[in-house]
Amino acid sequence: MSFRLPAAAARDFRLESHDTVGSTNAMALERAQAGDPGDLWIASLRQEAGRGRRGRAWATPHGNLAATLLKILPGGPNHAATLGFVAGLSLGEALDVVARGATASIGIDGGSAPGVRRYELKWPNDVLSGGAKLGGILLESAFLPDGRFAVAIGIGVNVVAHPDGLPYPATSLAELAGGVTAQDVFGQLADAWARNERIWNDGRGIGDIRRLWLARAAGLGGEVAVALEGRVVRGVFETIDKDCRFVIREANGMTTSIAAGDVHFGAVASVGAA
Repeated sequence: MSFRLPAAAARDFRLESHDTVGSTNAMALERAQAGDPGDLWIASLRQEAGRGRRGRAWATPHGNLAATLLKILPGGPNHAATLGFVAGLSLGEALDVVARGATASIGIDGGSAPGVRRYELKWPNDVLSGGAKLGGILLESAFLPDGRFAVAIGIGVNVVAHPDGLPYPATSLAELAGGVTAQDVFGQLADAWARNERIWNDGRGIGDIRRLWLARAAGLGGEVAVALEGRVVRGVFETIDKDCRFVIREANGMTTSIAAGDVHFGAVASVGAA
């Protein structure tokens, strides 16, 4: 069964539906370089060359969801990074609908108690259920020859299976809510994205996106450690700022705003961040 756009989203977006691709992000950027005007979804049931942040491999076996939205931003990269928060919020809302009432019993490193009926957002790019990773987001970008700026917003969801042997807990919708398909998730994701992009409003509405994102934030108010280049910053996860940077209040009372890093919660934060 192929992917389909809901009627409301189909008014503003186009869709390429695939069974197997190398990388939906790479495909989207290729379309941009070839002159695609953007607002194009590329969705696949399998991804053979997927990747996560910092070049890490991201396995997408057949039946999981790999989807990328190509956006072309005439004004350049201003506010482009905040589209990742639009994506996380949209995926959380989509999961609320397709897996309503599902629970997860795995949770050590996610800031949530087992059995919490909620899909949480881990800064900057993960979606958790009960502390276990269910999905991830990767933004990649390129300047185009005509001066426009292309952003590929990649979204992966563990629908039928999750990777084994990871250094953190992971889960899948098959474990949480049987009978959910990648097509189900994509339909709700595209619908939620259309709503939230209108709120984002070319970056003018990032304050509202920030507020909605924080309402789903994993570990907010709890002990955290963020691994940066060559050091670890520890403290309490206080908020994300107006630019969606991660804000830690350290033991000395000072706050530190972090633009990129690996976040660890709870017991892991108190022992050390690997």
